[in-house]
Amino acid sequence: MGYANKQSRPPRLQRSALAVPATSEQFFEKAARGAADEIFLDLEDAVSPSQKERGRATAIAALNDLQWGDKLMAVRVNGLDTPWGYRDIVDVVEQCPRLDLIMLPKAACAADIQFVDTLLSGIEMNKKRQRRVGIEALIESAIGMVNAAEIARASDRLEALIFGVGDYMIDMRTSDTRMGRANPDYAVVDVGRDGSPAGASQFLANQWHYAQARVATVCRAYGLRPIDGPYTDFSDPQGYQASAHRARALGFEGKWAIHPSQVESANAAFTPAPELVSWAGCVARAMEDAMAAGNGAASLDGELVDMAHVKLAANIRDRAALIPGKSHE
Repeated sequence: MGYANKQSRPPRLQRSALAVPATSEQFFEKAARGAADEIFLDLEDAVSPSQKERGRATAIAALNDLQWGDKLMAVRVNGLDTPWGYRDIVDVVEQCPRLDLIMLPKAACAADIQFVDTLLSGIEMNKKRQRRVGIEALIESAIGMVNAAEIARASDRLEALIFGVGDYMIDMRTSDTRMGRANPDYAVVDVGRDGSPAGASQFLANQWHYAQARVATVCRAYGLRPIDGPYTDFSDPQGYQASAHRARALGFEGKWAIHPSQVESANAAFTPAPELVSWAGCVARAMEDAMAAGNGAASLDGELVDMAHVKLAANIRDRAALIPGKSHE
């Protein structure tokens, strides 16, 4: 299968993806009323094996019975290598016209995506679904990371790749104990000019830089949304915020929230700041004036701006335009 060009997938706002266990009905109404851009009902890690069937039935009822507004609605199904995965897909997609996305865990190769694509196509034809179901996939294993580009171009249904730090760190056998948090073992020591470490400062580095950068780069190459995964210590809001900002700096569009308290931080991190939107508007106007005068560059606040800045400004303005109430002028 080929992949769609970068303009063919639906633009969606996915700054925050709130995880809700499918067996925790008491959280559904609050999630529906909350500020998360996406809600995914989790049938995988958040549901014990003995509760898989009940979780699936509860997720189906919730999707059909609750008012989710304009939220992006997804279900994280069980893996394709489990007894529940294929049935999760069939039952949820056949019975839930409100569903937007299937979230596929542990994507390892293009065939995983193509299998789900084929299954969805058959269901849609059989049920005459008016609402096409997209796919988002978790890259959370070493083999998945190696095959990330192959996965990204496997289907034009695929909309997003998610960096699943939890299973990835397990597969990599790292010394981490908290998912998404900086690891004190992965530090840089600032030494003096003579190379002496005496009195040197120690700085924590981002041990997931390569993996995150690869996911973001592959997504941008094939027109997908890069979404960062969980930060499980919800009692550490500053750590979560820093994690979200690092992901934003690498080109991600959003981040998981495993607790409602993290949603606001995710939304703020992936919303262009007012001064950035203002700068983008100034760049656009300055270059319009410059080109009208026959010039290919302009001076703005002491900086030379050219067509590269126009493209950067357009990205910012397009992003702002997706956010309700956010001006892009």
